[in-house]
Amino acid sequence: MSKNNYKDIIVTIQNKIGIIKFNRPQALNSLGGSLVPETIAALRELNEHPDTVFTVLTGEGRFFCAGADVRQDGALSGKKEYANDAEKKITYLSKFTLSLELMRSIIDHTKVFILALNGPAVGAGAAWFPGVADIVLASTSTYLQIPFSALGLVPECGSAISLTQSMGVHRANEFLMFGGKLTADDILSFGIANRIFEKEGFGEKVTEYLEGILKINDGKSMMEAKRLQNLPLRDSRILAVYNSIDALAERFVDGAPFERFEAKRKEMEAKSKSRTSKI
Repeated sequence: MSKNNYKDIIVTIQNKIGIIKFNRPQALNSLGGSLVPETIAALRELNEHPDTVFTVLTGEGRFFCAGADVRQDGALSGKKEYANDAEKKITYLSKFTLSLELMRSIIDHTKVFILALNGPAVGAGAAWFPGVADIVLASTSTYLQIPFSALGLVPECGSAISLTQSMGVHRANEFLMFGGKLTADDILSFGIANRIFEKEGFGEKVTEYLEGILKINDGKSMMEAKRLQNLPLRDSRILAVYNSIDALAERFVDGAPFERFEAKRKEMEAKSKSRTSKI
């Protein structure tokens, strides 16, 4: 078991497998609360663990991750006044330091990083993790969707590069630009996922599969294979993360996300009122 007490994640160690589980199921594991800083801390903890080979990232409940928690995200208000656009951009860049450090922690992680998608991943949940994972396992209930263009945003955290490396230029362009949904079968056939497991008992199936791999293969050899494969990609991935954060800050300077989020909020309110009036 982990020695740290976490609030929004659960960290366990089973033999040579370290597991980080997002634990905000009531919020569909959206990236709010202390989830991101705790995940960074857990990645550091497991990276330094003397015995583990695999680090698994998964979620509690029916969703893997629903992306940003718009209910607490102050970056979406757009009401603060700034002296100039430079001050405004610097303010937004500072808001994205957590995501930068999270991505660096994953990219520089020395253990074999397994993404275990227990369910749907939307927005940042779909953009940040699949492209930089060493192995992607998914349940039959998984789908990926990145509606960034519809919200006036850009592909976040280097996903324009990392997902292109996984699925190819044209598929990645369509997915990232047009905001369509990829099913579990899609992500398997497109090369994003390695294996699909049934939804029921997904976590146990993943652990059983990885334990079987550990019985056959030498842990240090697998970690060294990961190091050699990732070493030439490391700097370009970090640069891609920075470039995407810079572009995202510019979008907030332009104000497009505020307009899009406000329109989306009004649309959701109208739908809610319509449902209420029919009751």
